[in-house]
Amino acid sequence: MALHFARVEYDRRIAATCEAMARQGLDGLLLFQQESMYYLTGYDTFGFCFFQCLYLGADGRLALLTRSADLRQAQHTSIISDIRIWTDAAGASPATQLRDMLQSLGCRGRRLGIENQSYGLTHFNGKLVDAALDGFARLADASDLVNRIRVVKSPAELKHVRKAGALGDAALKAAVRRTRSGADEGEILAAQQGAVFAGGGDYPANEFIIGSGRDALLCRYKAGRRKLGKRDQLTLEWAGVYRHYHAAFMRTLIIGAPRKVHHAMDAACREALAAVEEQLVPGRTAGDVFAAHARVMDAHGMHDHRLNACGYSLGAKFTPSWMDMPMFYKDNPAVISPGMVFFAHMILMNSKAGAAYCLGRTYIIGEKRPEPVSTMPLEMITRQ
Repeated sequence: MALHFARVEYDRRIAATCEAMARQGLDGLLLFQQESMYYLTGYDTFGFCFFQCLYLGADGRLALLTRSADLRQAQHTSIISDIRIWTDAAGASPATQLRDMLQSLGCRGRRLGIENQSYGLTHFNGKLVDAALDGFARLADASDLVNRIRVVKSPAELKHVRKAGALGDAALKAAVRRTRSGADEGEILAAQQGAVFAGGGDYPANEFIIGSGRDALLCRYKAGRRKLGKRDQLTLEWAGVYRHYHAAFMRTLIIGAPRKVHHAMDAACREALAAVEEQLVPGRTAGDVFAAHARVMDAHGMHDHRLNACGYSLGAKFTPSWMDMPMFYKDNPAVISPGMVFFAHMILMNSKAGAAYCLGRTYIIGEKRPEPVSTMPLEMITRQ
């Protein structure tokens, strides 16, 4: 099997999940998040774009309902032995077949947790599940049950995060080598993604972000490429990815002489990131981190150019986003603990001046101080 952890690691995760289920009075879990399936069993697929559900009983029993295309995927990548197939056919009713599976597992009349907040359970399919299980079992929202467990990474997971960090550094070095006046954005993007693949890494859970000129002010990927001018700016947001574990980074590279506004933004971003690092310690909250970021940015006169969030948790994530919870925003009470992994991004976008500047990297939370998973310096990167 193509497992990325020892069996004892999966057994530990399942046991922790069963303990959490017991505290909430649940007899079983209906898992629709691909992240939960991967975390608990190793099951690795993008087949969650169709209906599929992993059942975890209070006794640790596993059963997967999926499509025929994912049968061998589950057999090859996971510890699941009980794999059932719902039928692709006109008038197919996978929710009804889910009820049939649960009936065979003795779940009638039981209290079952369900991951409602999931890309793997559309509103359409969620209504079908509710209808199929109405009167059969009592459902309770458990969208965050596994999420709260997997937010703290094990030593084995942190090895993958550090590898992802090294791949992220390789991607930045590749981008810097390609960045120059006249360079095509497509070449830079290809160099970044190629460095991750060449290092044994994987596709990211969302597209790498690249933009130059006024498009350097965008925080999302968009289609279309341009060539860099003699005096330009290039914003990159990318991630090193290893076994689906992400280490995200963000930088704005300056082509030609930096403008005065770029120097001001650089000073604000570096000071804000340093202030954020002081809050990335056990016992602080996600809200404390954002407050440090906002205080410094506002003191530099950057209030109108900063965002209302400055980072988020990272881990093993699937399409459409590598973002995880908790997020750094105002008054978020989520407490930071050792073993958590966070991407802290200092983003400034000045629309009036047409200037952008971003600085961000990923950290592992330690007992006393955060560990950057990058060895790259934070100084402004300029190219000719």
